[in-house]
Amino acid sequence: MRIGILALQGAVEPHAEKLRSRGAEVVEVRLTRDLADIAGIILPGGESTAMIKILHKNKLWEDLKAFTATRPSWGVCAGAILLARKVTSPEQASLDAIDVEIERNAFGRQKDSFIGDLVSTPSWPKEPVSGVFIRAPRIRATGPDVQVLLKWGDEPVMVRSGKTLLSTFHPELTDGTQVHDYFLSFCQP
Repeated sequence: MRIGILALQGAVEPHAEKLRSRGAEVVEVRLTRDLADIAGIILPGGESTAMIKILHKNKLWEDLKAFTATRPSWGVCAGAILLARKVTSPEQASLDAIDVEIERNAFGRQKDSFIGDLVSTPSWPKEPVSGVFIRAPRIRATGPDVQVLLKWGDEPVMVRSGKTLLSTFHPELTDGTQVHDYFLSFCQP
């Protein structure tokens, strides 16, 4: 199975290593042609405003928006910001792929980064995971079709609607592969 990773900026290689360890072929997506023949895409952590600028410069914004509207897509931290319906603190453009409102950098600055054990909900089919939070956004509101999968305390930190997955934490920076396995499960034809 071929899985794309948006490779404009951010944490590309840790996701690539996890995917390869699970038997997936990795495609680094930088241009529209890179979206061809991939089963799904990961939008990694990094800096969402920088990613938006490069997406427009590479003329990839509209094609990525069309892809994420219908195909398996997973946004991690900054990638979650890109996929959200509404972004705050400050407001910015998004791909509007999932009905959530997300607040940028809401868990604090770089010095406020932390690792914590997450709480599973009945919608999460795997064992609990640890979350690495680095300048993480917060999911402030979810639409009626959005399932909460994992929480930090009472707050949703991983959600899904259809074939769109968001995580405000970085599972690629842990030893586990549960979240990558979960994403790969709905990239199957």
